[in-house]
Amino acid sequence: MISALGLSTFSNPILAQKPILKQSNLAKYTIKGTITDELTGQKLQGASIYISEIKKGIISNAQGQFQIQLSAGNYIVEASYLGYSISTKHIQLNDTTTKNGVTEINFALNHSAVENPNVTVTSFLRATSSRKTPTPINIIKKEDLLRGSGTNLIDALSQTPGVTQLTTGPAISKPIIRGLGYNRVMVLNDGVKQEGQQWGDEHGIEIDEYNVTRIEVLKVPASIIYGSEALSGVINIVSNVPVAEGAVRGNVFSNYQSNNNLQGYHFDIAGNKKGFVWGINGSSKTASDYQNKYDGYVFNSKFKELDASAYAGIERDWGYTHFFVSQFNQKLGMIEGVRNMAGNFTKQLAINSLTGTLVAAIPATDADFSSTNPNIPFQHIIHTKYTLDNNIKWGEGRLKANIAYQRNERMEYGNIVEPAEKSLYFDLGTLNYSFQYLLPEKNNWKHTIGVNGMQQQNKNKGVEALIPEYTTTELGMFFYTQKKISDFTFSGGARIDKKGVEFNELSSNTPNYLNSKIYIQPQQHQKDFGDIAGSFGMTYEASKEWVFKLNIARGYRAPNMSELGSNGAHEGTNRYEYGNPNLVSEKSLQFDLGAEWSNEHVSFTGNVFYNMVTGYIYYQKLNSVLGGDSILTKNDQKFYAFAYKQQNANLYGAECNLDFHPHPLDGLHIENTLSYVRGTFNNSVDYSNNLPSIPPFRWLSEIKYEFGNATNNKNNYVSVQLDNISTQNNPFTGYNTETATPGYTLINVGMGTHIKHNGKQFCTLTLVAQNLTDIAYQNHLSRLKYTDENLATGRMGVYNMGRNFSVKLNLPLVFD
Repeated sequence: MISALGLSTFSNPILAQKPILKQSNLAKYTIKGTITDELTGQKLQGASIYISEIKKGIISNAQGQFQIQLSAGNYIVEASYLGYSISTKHIQLNDTTTKNGVTEINFALNHSAVENPNVTVTSFLRATSSRKTPTPINIIKKEDLLRGSGTNLIDALSQTPGVTQLTTGPAISKPIIRGLGYNRVMVLNDGVKQEGQQWGDEHGIEIDEYNVTRIEVLKVPASIIYGSEALSGVINIVSNVPVAEGAVRGNVFSNYQSNNNLQGYHFDIAGNKKGFVWGINGSSKTASDYQNKYDGYVFNSKFKELDASAYAGIERDWGYTHFFVSQFNQKLGMIEGVRNMAGNFTKQLAINSLTGTLVAAIPATDADFSSTNPNIPFQHIIHTKYTLDNNIKWGEGRLKANIAYQRNERMEYGNIVEPAEKSLYFDLGTLNYSFQYLLPEKNNWKHTIGVNGMQQQNKNKGVEALIPEYTTTELGMFFYTQKKISDFTFSGGARIDKKGVEFNELSSNTPNYLNSKIYIQPQQHQKDFGDIAGSFGMTYEASKEWVFKLNIARGYRAPNMSELGSNGAHEGTNRYEYGNPNLVSEKSLQFDLGAEWSNEHVSFTGNVFYNMVTGYIYYQKLNSVLGGDSILTKNDQKFYAFAYKQQNANLYGAECNLDFHPHPLDGLHIENTLSYVRGTFNNSVDYSNNLPSIPPFRWLSEIKYEFGNATNNKNNYVSVQLDNISTQNNPFTGYNTETATPGYTLINVGMGTHIKHNGKQFCTLTLVAQNLTDIAYQNHLSRLKYTDENLATGRMGVYNMGRNFSVKLNLPLVFD
């Protein structure tokens, strides 16, 4: 909730004084009011008032009162209080809408049993009520993250309908939205497009999960605003929210998980003194090997992570400017799944002898499993980011300017004889920029024009290379608008983009199918990709309970460098991959239809979609000139040769959520979420027309009971969740890429409480048991499913994590 963001409590006697009048030069206005319980009229102390458009907020005082100064303009003001529905109001501040420069707005919050869907979203350039957005969007709050037990950030997102994850162990997860993933999903962090080699199977997102305040998941093509790589949707992650004037707030957080002995710690503190804002935070996370009842301890699934960030800025009547710096530093083992005849995981060991250095495979020991230092092979990722974020009042409108530089260093160590040798070392530098002008709202029209793009360069510093060095330039311009007519809200716009890529083909000694080596003169490529995106959406608020939504969006994605220029072996996939410089951009046309209904005790959300993708890119096995499969040899290991191709595909599916709270047991939550997606090629590939990486049908059912009294507002809860995953009988079987995956049901149990001392919140304690019955299962989108066979049991691959108990403790810090 917003109260967890560190906003200060307003207790100044100014409320009893004369109101602050508008100053003609600065155009200051004041909004004030009271926040109460709708049923009892009780004044709510500590309720949050937040204006996300300008990142400004305050907390109500002991009388439930608040007061905040703003410049002229239009704002969405959001009021929230733990245990109550969120309420939003739209206000317009100018000489004619205020009295002596003051506007009074009061909020009577409903102690609703269901979560009010009318919340503020920021993924559409300017703050917008979720009821007025024509696209399906889900909000994950910090409170939701605290109640989960995932080992990384995408674990928590995978609870969202329509969102799944492609995993390589507990530390690497990539988001999949409605069956499309990799760099078809754009990840934003505090307004900056996250650039970290998104094309790789074994590449996760480099964001500190303990420093996340809020996540918005947009599940439609959003190329109109964000350009290429927003083909299937956007995950907008908000980390830093400056606190209110006069406040100094922070948190101390710790997390322990039993299955892999995960220990996580986090500290943050932030302040605001006369408009000067600042904040620092740091996180650490270590884990040993995880376990399940089929594999025992999974060797080299361990990881270590150390993250830090800081920000400073100025907030004035004209707006704000914030400067952020952050670094994500992670070491993680790469799971190969190699076992001996007895079914024991093995590790490589270098042995010096009279004849030289030998490499032997010996069984991993208990000390190896319990260590948190990854063994070879392992990855070391360092992601450093600098961001300058500005929101400036310019004329009657507002200018948003965001400039960021990020450096992603991805190093892979794979030589047991030379452990310090970097087998792979991608050094990616990216300059992002975004400028948007929000025109003043007139006659219920909201126009936004903008330009954004990036400059990018990748260098190879390792002894091997999978993709060539390259430079990329992107530039796009767009126009987006919203119009409210009675109960209808229309939105849409258009965008034009240009992207240029320059690279030299990887040359040198490329192995061929005859196991000899031939020299290929490198060819220089300069590729240009340009495209147009557009969207049209409409919402109809038929009543206080019913909202209907329609959206049509055209998106696109330029081929990534792996698809264009790769030339190397992927040991984890047993593939030797060739890029295809003749690929063209993928294009998507998606239709969405949705409906929402809610009252005090029941809420329902349903969405159906159909997505036509032109030029869908996939990899296809190559044939040898001698007949049969093309097989290449590298370091005495054989690989099947694959190259990237493309053809048309279709995806369709639905999601729905039903949240029921039977009266008078308002604390009882019965929630069910269903997600289904189907993806097919227009023409079969190696006798299979199913798209790869499509999740099976999922039914998530939860019973939760919140209890307490008027003092703690039902801050305690217990819950039981059934996570039902159906059998995936429609895998992409072409070239033995995927196999069918059996279904399974996981039982998860949770409980939590807010502990108070002297009437104030002292700490939050959360306990979660995940996979309580210790089911051995393989997720269809787990890459470990295709590692080596366990010769002792005949089971293929490695299984997911078994039973796991999680304990989370959060202590808020207040130094007002």
